Amino acid sequence: MAGVKAAEVSAILKKQLSGFEAKASLDEIGTVLQVGDGIARVYGLSNAEYGELVEFEGGLEGIVLNLEEDNVGVVLLAPSREIKEGATVKRTQRIASIKVGEGIVGRVVDTLGNPIDGKGAISGDLYEMPLERKAPGVIFRQPVYEPLQTGVKAVDAMIPVGRGQRELVIGDRQTGKTTVCIDTIINQKEFYDAGEPVYCIYVAIGQKASTIAAIAKTLEDKGALAYTTIVAANASE
Repeated sequence: MAGVKAAEVSAILKKQLSGFEAKASLDEIGTVLQVGDGIARVYGLSNAEYGELVEFEGGLEGIVLNLEEDNVGVVLLAPSREIKEGATVKRTQRIASIKVGEGIVGRVVDTLGNPIDGKGAISGDLYEMPLERKAPGVIFRQPVYEPLQTGVKAVDAMIPVGRGQRELVIGDRQTGKTTVCIDTIINQKEFYDAGEPVYCIYVAIGQKASTIAAIAKTLEDKGALAYTTIVAANASE
């Protein structure tokens, strides 16, 4: 011990203490009571908010959608095979949101905005937008004054659709509903080439991954994927 110098020991202690942060973090933790059909009942998150993201063991996330007196109902955003009764759940204190930007155009993403087309991360500036937000009032909306050309002559002639207008395409199975929508998206290419693009969002819920891949390939071959975003919630999820 004769070779130990007090100055050296003091310098080492000062260096280690300089990076010490006396901060404490408090997390509200809950416990899974039951899980099934993509819904988990969680006890202990008494301060959870509607629409808040919660995190399960293993990193799986869910959205709080049902607030009851002694538990909350959480919709799982991934397969529930890894979630067991008694698993811990942590609040994130963040309202469910996704990051969007110009880079999301031309991509295939999941319901959380994560790319699933194998083309890497979404580039460019991204802005976080909540999933649930109040729609602008009628007074503040731009009036519908321009038709949306679907490319189907019967529709454009007899029941024209206005840009910004809601339109329901209803029919039995295998009657061509998806075909009409895909043709409408492809028909917007002339506006894209003219520098006045009509950005399209195709949302596929409960469809097979192979079907979504085929639609993406069709749009890409026709040059329509350049102004289209595909949001996919596959049947396997």
